Formats: sequence, C-alpha cells, structure tokens
Amino acid sequence: MAGFTAKLKTTLEMIKFEHTLFALPFAFLGAVLAANGLPEYRQILWITLAMVGARSAAMTFNRIADRHIDAENPRTANRELPSGKLSVSFAWIFLFIASALFLFSAWSLNWLTFILSPVALISVLGYSYAKRYTAFAHLFLGWALAISPTAAWIAVRGTIDSEIPLLLSLFVLMWTAGFDILYACQDYEFDKKAGLRSIPARFGIKNSLLIARLFHAQAFLVLLLLFFVSELGWLALAGVLAVGALMIYQHTLVKPNDLTRMNAAFFTTNAFVSVILFLTFGGAVFLHRP
Repeated sequence: MAGFTAKLKTTLEMIKFEHTLFALPFAFLGAVLAANGLPEYRQILWITLAMVGARSAAMTFNRIADRHIDAENPRTANRELPSGKLSVSFAWIFLFIASALFLFSAWSLNWLTFILSPVALISVLGYSYAKRYTAFAHLFLGWALAISPTAAWIAVRGTIDSEIPLLLSLFVLMWTAGFDILYACQDYEFDKKAGLRSIPARFGIKNSLLIARLFHAQAFLVLLLLFFVSELGWLALAGVLAVGALMIYQHTLVKPNDLTRMNAAFFTTNAFVSVILFLTFGGAVFLHRP
C-alpha cells in the first residue's frame, strides 16, 4: 500500500496535477455561462473528469516526448522520467488510461463533444512537438488550454450558439501564450544550444518580455469585449479589472537581467486569474439571470 501511495504521488508530481487549477475554472465558467446558472450535476461530473483526463494525458505525453531533452537540461533533469523515478512504460500506460477517461467522458456528455474529442486530444498532445518546429509554440499551448471553455459550453448546450465561449477561449489563448513566453525565458540558453524553438530563443529575453506584454494587453482587450458582450454587470467588471492588475503585477516581477522571481510570476499569479474570473463572471451569472 505504501508503494502504491508513493507511486501515485510521483505520478501526480509528473503531471503537475495541482496546475489543473489553471484550466479547470475556465471549463466550469464556460459551463455556467452556457447553462445561465448551475449545469446539471452529471454535466459537472463528466466535464471535470474530461478535464482531468485531457490534462493528465497532455502532461504525460509531454514528459514522454521531452524525456531526453529534459535529461540534458539542468532545470528539468530531476523530472520523473529522466531521473528514473517512473518508467517510460508506466508513463505510456498512464497516458492511455487518461486518454480513455477523456474520450469516455466526452461520450457521456453529448454526441458533439464526442465527435470533437479526438480534435481536442490531438491538440493537447501535439503541443509537445511544436517547439521542435516553430518559435510560436506558445500559441499552440494557448490553443490547447483555450479549448476548455468552448468545449464545456458545447457539453452543456450541444452546440455553439453564441460568441461568448469563443471570446473566453480567445482570452485564454492570448493569456496562456503570454505567460508561457515568460516561463520560456528561463530556458533561453538551453533552447538555443539544443536547437529548440521559442520566442526567447529567437528574439532574446528583453524582446520576449515585450512580446509577452503585447499578448497580455491583447488578452485584456478581449476580456473587456467579453464583459461588454455578456452584459454581466459590476461583478464581472471587477473581475476584468482584477485580472488586468494581476497581469501588470506579473510583468513587474521579471526583468531581462533578473528572472529569480519567475515562479511567483508564473505559478502564483496565474493560478489566481482563472479563479477570479470564475468567481466574478460566474457569480455575475447568478446575480443577473431572470
């Protein structure tokens, strides 16, 4: 039993399970907006399981695909696969289980979610290879996370009949691309040496920080547009302003010659963004619905 517990803990560390907080609130928000209130309990259950399955599969595949690269990078050499804490065969088995959970959850929701589920799965898995071919791999990660709000809307309504989920997804895409550029600055030297492609490796750290700010400025404008289109009132506006302030604060933490506060900028700040939007926009739904 102790061995199983230890392996489970190591597996959760491999997939950074706690970072599910980045995407799960966006899926819940998409579902609440679609339902104009609380979705059915079965929908909440299957949306949650679909998110857990998709993210677990994506992170596991990323670790498998990058295991040799991770072994050469001092920052990632101690990860579970290159360090031997978990075997590659175990990771493949876990990947198939997580993928099956996602596909079954999509099937349990409605026909459209199931039909589109392979597209979503290919998207979240395909990101792992993007940095081998393009410096704009950050947008691929943004796309992978941006699927969740619109997918949850489809899970509830069975169709896309509004621009609201698309605007929320566009915000997630721009926001994610921005913070992923910041995070990639840590691997600037290694990426250039290994021939990997990223915004920092191509444009340098100073220019990359400016590009990340541009992405986040666009994300804020999309969020403002979402506020006006959704007409959810003062509570949603408070969420827009709070997220804007957080993104500004995030960029004060990192400087071209000082990336020591990157963990605070990336993990702490970004974890709050999705929660704030879920609480404010989601709360506004209950305040304004008939």
